[in-house]
Amino acid sequence: MQVKVQLANQFTTLNNSIARLSNVSKFYGKGSVEVKALDNLNLEVNQGDYLAVMGASGSGKSTAMNILGCLDRPTKGKYELNGTAVERLDDDSLADIRNKELGFVFQQFHLLQEVSALENVMLPMIYACVPSKEREKRAEEALDRVGLGNRMTNMPNQLSGGQQQRVAIARAIINQPSLLLADEPTGALDSKTTEDVLNLFDQLHNQGITIVLVTHEDNVAQRAKKIAKFRDGRVIEISHN
Repeated sequence: MQVKVQLANQFTTLNNSIARLSNVSKFYGKGSVEVKALDNLNLEVNQGDYLAVMGASGSGKSTAMNILGCLDRPTKGKYELNGTAVERLDDDSLADIRNKELGFVFQQFHLLQEVSALENVMLPMIYACVPSKEREKRAEEALDRVGLGNRMTNMPNQLSGGQQQRVAIARAIINQPSLLLADEPTGALDSKTTEDVLNLFDQLHNQGITIVLVTHEDNVAQRAKKIAKFRDGRVIEISHN
């Protein structure tokens, strides 16, 4: 059963908040060509959430995801990630927090084609200065976790689309992020492979990983525990599944 809750313009603050956008606006351009991508957006992601973000093209969902992922900054408003005021950080600090606190999964897998699945998964740990032996051990465990223990030495072009997305998911969770951000992660997959990847997200969520997933597909959004619907740069509704 799905319970719908109409929202006011402010979310209730909870003690287990991981990410909080408070009165966030984002403008692109200036003057007559200025575009308001986000309009005093309030959104909170709590520990253990599995949140799907939906909305028409231009609704602001991708901009909100970019700000949550520290890939963009708000023009106005505040963004707190585990209590850190992200909008105040310099570029080096943003890069550091992306590597340590966030995991990313995209529609296009963004794997390095010239290295193996294992080496792709090890990459974030190189930037985190994890020792080489520990990198390999943790990468092997992550690939086992996503069901690719027998494909570690394969190159990306030797893997199916679904397998490549599983490598990307293993890479995203390798540094044990506080928040896993997935932007249209099933958009390039067929229906059977989509189901396999969604089952994997279910497993990861059940293991305690907090997930925010952007999608335009209703069947994908229904797998989440909550759905935030965007319109004109704001959240207009939260649904609980």
